[in-house]
Amino acid sequence: MVRIRVDKLPHGSWLLIFLALLIFPVSVRAQDAANFFEENCTVCHTIGDGPLSGPDLKGLAQRKDRTWLIQFLRDPEAVINSGDPYAKQIVQDSSGVVMPTFPEITPELAAALLDLIEARSKATASESKTPESPSAAPESSPPETLSEVVEISDRPFTPRDVEQGKQIFGGARPLANGGPACFSCHGIRGFGGLGGGRLAPDLTRVYERMRGRKSLAAWLSAPPTTEMRSLFRPRPLQPEEIVLLVAYFEDAAKQGGEAGSAVILGFFFLGLGGTIVALISFDAIWKWRLRAVREPLVRGAGLER
Repeated sequence: MVRIRVDKLPHGSWLLIFLALLIFPVSVRAQDAANFFEENCTVCHTIGDGPLSGPDLKGLAQRKDRTWLIQFLRDPEAVINSGDPYAKQIVQDSSGVVMPTFPEITPELAAALLDLIEARSKATASESKTPESPSAAPESSPPETLSEVVEISDRPFTPRDVEQGKQIFGGARPLANGGPACFSCHGIRGFGGLGGGRLAPDLTRVYERMRGRKSLAAWLSAPPTTEMRSLFRPRPLQPEEIVLLVAYFEDAAKQGGEAGSAVILGFFFLGLGGTIVALISFDAIWKWRLRAVREPLVRGAGLER
């Protein structure tokens, strides 16, 4: 085993070691923030390319103070429920879509995310000011996100697209990677029967809430909510499946209405009918169990007159 005597270290080595120990955690945090942002944030946000289902994050540091931003990143629902006017305005501008809470966002990760957003905001600002040379090529391309894989055109969807999307939603067409059918947890108007599950939000107007095809497709590519991530991160939707689901959700939004009241009414009448059938069945089963006692005894003893 090779041993190095501390007193024999070259002059200045202590300074290099100290700087390395200081810089290494920072670089690790920056890498963690970049990975987290690409996997979770790009579904709803851009930095300089306009809003999706969430606001554009370019220049985020100039909108609110850093303490507020860290608090919002760690628990957005708590800030919204506190009545904060800016947080409520964000929800209103996002058509009621609330940013999910990520338990893994620590204060350190939140700070690193803000640093990342600020750095990319400055980069996009400088790119917009400096004309790009045709011969110039970027040294390294940014990591590809799932939302960039799905291409959604502006062409009108066909009735066949809508029907295939409905089959995927209802499970008649199984998902290629084995994920659960949407109707297991979600309802939608016009689906038939009881309209689907009630565990998760109704999707009749999800196309409107997500502001169109692009952001809805991005959301389906990498769902940020805890429940959806646990189900679909190991079994992601295929690009074709996403396009067909978007077609079905767009058509449902055009039809209008909400599934909620119709589904609840259906459950009520189904329960009422089931109760009536059950009572009639019990009456038929127990009808001959309550027989007379005195009359058979008298008849058996021959005491009838």
